[in-house]
Amino acid sequence: MTSEDQPAAPAPAPTSLANRYGGQKRALTGKAKRGILIAALVAVIGLLAWLSISSATPAVSFKDIGYSTPDATLAEIDFQVTKDPGADAKCAVKALDDRFAVVGWKVLDIGPNAAGSGADGGRTSVQRALVRTESQAVSGVVDSCWVPDAAK
Repeated sequence: MTSEDQPAAPAPAPTSLANRYGGQKRALTGKAKRGILIAALVAVIGLLAWLSISSATPAVSFKDIGYSTPDATLAEIDFQVTKDPGADAKCAVKALDDRFAVVGWKVLDIGPNAAGSGADGGRTSVQRALVRTESQAVSGVVDSCWVPDAAK
């Protein structure tokens, strides 16, 4: 067979890399670079401001100790609160029924602790909340604690 007898291969379509993948990318202009730099600086300054404000807010933590339900209308919730000894705090406690529905709720005011008392310098105090319930509670927990002045 000669080359004249073989069918001719189809000619490749006129494609180039630019047609397939797009043209060459342009470099960022000076104005765009300046805008990106300003946006990054604003983000960093905002992050630093948030970190300094959030670390200055006094922290309050809590730990559930236990609960009891003497009758269908009352729940006793025992918990520990750890905070700055001179600070006031508030804690929200709730009583739950067997379907985890809230059947009682109370916000307690936690006053300053006696300075120097306890192993941790008076930071931790034990609290008992008596919560009236609308039906039989099967558990009681602390929902949250906070420093009132920090919430303003």
